[in-house]
Amino acid sequence: MMTVDSKNEHGFTLVEIIAVLVILGILAAVAIPKYLSILDETKSQSAQAAVAEIKGRLSSAQAKYLMRNAGLAPTSPTLYDYAIDTNQYGGNLANLGDDFSASVTTGTPITIAITAVKGQTVNVTSSFTAAGD
Repeated sequence: MMTVDSKNEHGFTLVEIIAVLVILGILAAVAIPKYLSILDETKSQSAQAAVAEIKGRLSSAQAKYLMRNAGLAPTSPTLYDYAIDTNQYGGNLANLGDDFSASVTTGTPITIAITAVKGQTVNVTSSFTAAGD
């Protein structure tokens, strides 16, 4: 029969457990703010990528306008009207899917604004000037 000798049992002391908890607390205090800042940075970068997508769409619309109009460069308001015309270019410039809240407004220059990424508020704005301006 096997007997258990309770004198040879070893466990963690209270001091060791407290030391481990303090170390975990310090790691959490450093890691959580870093993680949150990384999340904010990725949302900002996503918004900047969305602005680049809209600028790419405007550049593409401008190239198509130039080809259809014998090289005549559009002004910003003309380009905006052309780009949102579903019969000419394809429609809604700001349609980037459900993850983004974006707007594109006419003027000289055309204004692009991303106000939310995945429901989180961001404020990224940019502008696009047509070749005819």
